[in-house]
Amino acid sequence: MQVEFSAIEVPGEANPLTEGILYHVLRSAASTDPQQIQTGTKQLQTWEKTQGFYVLLQSVFLDKSLPLEVRYLAIIQIKNGIDKYWRKTTSNALSKDDRAAIRARLLESGINEADQRLALQNALVIAKIVRLDFPNDWPDLFKQLLDILKAATDPNAYRIHLSRALLILLHVVKELATGRLMKSRQSLQSVTPDILNVVGRIYVNKVQAWQSFFHDGGDDEGGAIENIESSLLTIKALRRLIIAGYDYHSREKDVQEFWTVTRTHFGDLLPYVLHESPLAPGVRNLVEKHLVQLAKFHLAMAQHHPTGFVLLPNSLELVHNYWALVSKLGETWGSKTLDDARIGTDGDSDDEAPILERLGLKGLLVVRACVKMVFYPAQTFRYRQKEEKAEKNQATDMVKSELLTNDMVRDMVSALVTRFFVFRPSDLRMWEEEPDEWEKMEDGGEDWEFAIRPCAEKLFLDLAKNFKDLILEPLMQVFYSVATPDNEDILFKDSVYTAIGLAADILADKLDFDAFIEQTLVPEVAKQKPGYNIIRRRIAITISQWIAVKVADEKKPVVYQIFQHLMDKSDPLNDQVVRVTAGRKFRDIADEWEFKAENFMPYAPLTLDRLMALVQEADLPETKMALLNTISIIVERLEHNITPYANSIITLLPPLWEQSGDEHLMKQAILTMLARLTNAMKADSRSFHVSFLPIIQSAIEPGSETQIYLLEEALDLWASIIAQSPSAPEPSSPDLLNLLPYLLPLYSQDNETLRKAIEITEAYLLLSPSSVLADDFRRPLLSSLADLVADVKANAQGTITHLMECIIRGAEGVGGEDAIKVVVADLISSGFLAKVMEGLHGAWSHHQSHGPYRELPSRAVDGIVETDFFTILARIGLASPNMLLEAIQSVGGGDLKKQLDWLLEEWFGHIENVSESTSRKLMCLTLTRFLEGNQEWMLAQLQNLMTAWTDVLGQLLEGCDDPSSDFLYWPAEPFPSRRDTGRDHEAPEDVRKRELIYSDPVHRLNLVEFVREHLQAAIQACGEDRFQEEWLSRVDQDVLKSFTALGIM
Repeated sequence: MQVEFSAIEVPGEANPLTEGILYHVLRSAASTDPQQIQTGTKQLQTWEKTQGFYVLLQSVFLDKSLPLEVRYLAIIQIKNGIDKYWRKTTSNALSKDDRAAIRARLLESGINEADQRLALQNALVIAKIVRLDFPNDWPDLFKQLLDILKAATDPNAYRIHLSRALLILLHVVKELATGRLMKSRQSLQSVTPDILNVVGRIYVNKVQAWQSFFHDGGDDEGGAIENIESSLLTIKALRRLIIAGYDYHSREKDVQEFWTVTRTHFGDLLPYVLHESPLAPGVRNLVEKHLVQLAKFHLAMAQHHPTGFVLLPNSLELVHNYWALVSKLGETWGSKTLDDARIGTDGDSDDEAPILERLGLKGLLVVRACVKMVFYPAQTFRYRQKEEKAEKNQATDMVKSELLTNDMVRDMVSALVTRFFVFRPSDLRMWEEEPDEWEKMEDGGEDWEFAIRPCAEKLFLDLAKNFKDLILEPLMQVFYSVATPDNEDILFKDSVYTAIGLAADILADKLDFDAFIEQTLVPEVAKQKPGYNIIRRRIAITISQWIAVKVADEKKPVVYQIFQHLMDKSDPLNDQVVRVTAGRKFRDIADEWEFKAENFMPYAPLTLDRLMALVQEADLPETKMALLNTISIIVERLEHNITPYANSIITLLPPLWEQSGDEHLMKQAILTMLARLTNAMKADSRSFHVSFLPIIQSAIEPGSETQIYLLEEALDLWASIIAQSPSAPEPSSPDLLNLLPYLLPLYSQDNETLRKAIEITEAYLLLSPSSVLADDFRRPLLSSLADLVADVKANAQGTITHLMECIIRGAEGVGGEDAIKVVVADLISSGFLAKVMEGLHGAWSHHQSHGPYRELPSRAVDGIVETDFFTILARIGLASPNMLLEAIQSVGGGDLKKQLDWLLEEWFGHIENVSESTSRKLMCLTLTRFLEGNQEWMLAQLQNLMTAWTDVLGQLLEGCDDPSSDFLYWPAEPFPSRRDTGRDHEAPEDVRKRELIYSDPVHRLNLVEFVREHLQAAIQACGEDRFQEEWLSRVDQDVLKSFTALGIM
């Protein structure tokens, strides 16, 4: 490869792709010079779509004479390229020949690679390719791999071949085992027996070999360590293979035999790590890793195949053995006294937990998996054969009778409460040394599978729920023995209180928690003795667990005082952990269903002051956010009562915003807080609006860096500000109105953002109709809506329809019929009305065709969308029938009669399918107004009109005592005052919405009188005799009889 390094200085596109130049480009990209890295990386990106590039990369990787960093970059490039270009369906995919050439060299290069890092990356490349190509394009992969493994076990074989082949197998199995498609699972299952037969034998032989070396000694220590490493790779692969490679493990003889082997090995290896042993630390570490892999295998079987787990040989005995390990761990788990927490005493934890703790955790998880199998079995849609059902029932019965016996359950509950709920010395010391970190770690409940105490709590709760009669009585006896102020066994008391808090739902009828608060918790929270900070923290947690279960209203002031006291920094026992825990848990106190603002008001000032001080004191962003969330909930629950404290809360937020930097979660929490504060204060929040608007603008303007993170919360705050802005005659904020144009770009975003943007537009329309209907906003708004109409989902179409109704009504309110004319002209010019008519005509055409093979035209609408389209026409027609007719004529090309023939046929046919009574009445009003022109095309529809009147009025008069008035007609005082509605503190937007509803012609017009008046006017205009002869005589007698029965004519 004697190529000048300067070759890469030629512009990227001019460089030919050869192995020599590729080497130098890789060397450049792998250098430490930023300029060379940039140049080389750019050239590699240019080449990555070129055929032959990845074959040459593999050639560079295989050339062992090249520098390690160049070969490493080459294999990384291959690995990344597989994700982009290996699939046949991707653009610029590798050619069939290139893929075949790469596959042909993978296995050989993998087993002969001396460098561990390169071998690992090559194994990952093989695994990725196998995921895509096996079995169709690489059917003999496993045959090749098994042949290599068999040959590598020969005593004369090159020693590295076995470990490298096992490494490849491990990552291939890892990749295939994650497949969820049935085809992927079946492909793996088809080769599993052969792999287990070969690799299982290797595992057994290797373990026997190094166990013999441990027992008998020998000279080949290096060979023994190689055997340990090989058996470790083997068990890692086999545990994944067996879990994913079989469906019914207990029926497979090979699995039964291997299961027995793993149980034996687990028992044989434990003594090496649980007792003093002569093993060197490195060797002992490898043995510990074996034990962990075996435990992971047992746990995965219990969790993913519980029936198979129980029915495999001696599995329940294995569970008992695991519980024995857990019990052994419990003997040394918790602190015995508070003195254990002193600096320098035991309990310091290494980076990795001791092996007994790791195995004990797996034991707890195995036991919990057995409990879940009995009481919370996994649900499946897969059909189960009779044999499978019988096996499941057998396994369940075995767990109940052989594992979850009364004695065993009592023993487990006792161990959990008295040992694993107790803090360790390292916990207590971390509490003092790193309170912020420790409190955050303890509050996180999602990682219970990785820590002993949270896992023990989950198991306790499962047992408490399903063995109430067995354990509640002993638990209550223990509780009563420690739940007195005189008992000062702090660590044990904390563990018992933990159990009482977890089991709150179960103990609700057994424990008088109100008396417990009054007689025990109040005195204990006031005690000034060393260690009582532990009890104070637990009191906050326990009350938060019980508050929604059983705390009387008259005791809640006591609860508020307790939390107030726990957040008091001047009390020396209220350290940071106690105060932050109380601050976090007060969220549950404020958020419970029966929270009453008036009960909390006397305690609000001091509680909020202390919470805000805590926010400023906390160091971790996660802690600040949690405390901010507590304040946010209080704001929401206090509603208008929060107003006196608003200024203090808002003053707290700008520094937090600045400190958060790129921590967008904090900014989301702040925006949520501002929205809740605005909604709680109602119109009193207006003085703060102007300071909130720039934050909203920065999050909503197109191209904003924060839009992707903060848009949802910014829209909520924006909507809140509009909702609480005062109505006319008070002027609207110019800064708020200046945000209007930012709405339109949001119409092109996802459905949820679109829905919110339309709702905000509607809120603006209610607040300041003249601003929304101004030429510079109305026209682009209607154009945006025209782009959306008929092309969005039905629920989004409903929001568009409602907005359009508000626009039409708003125009009528601002400028009467002249304003309606302007809006309709824009609906025509924007194409909105044309889309509506096209959709309705498609629906009519569809209804004209018959038979099973008829298809819905591409632009046709049906169902609720058709109702929406007719609703828009009805709103225009009710405001001005002539305007609607002119618009229909304009869109239809001038022939009004032709347009009305199909439109009225479809409209009258659809009105009977409309379910919402307000929409039916609206359409009926509009169709009735068409009689005003005394046009023959409408008089010819008299039978359809009478059918519609009869149908709609029949619904609207049903159950009414007065048949002369439909139930949607509200003749009483149209605009009730706030006093009348019982809403002294009401959002201005709620008033605007109510006024919009009350002023709607649907509620201002009595349909009975409306029909009577229009029918009489038509008769008079026509002449009674002529009306009778020309039009009424054409009406079907049954239709006429039904309509006459209404008493209108």
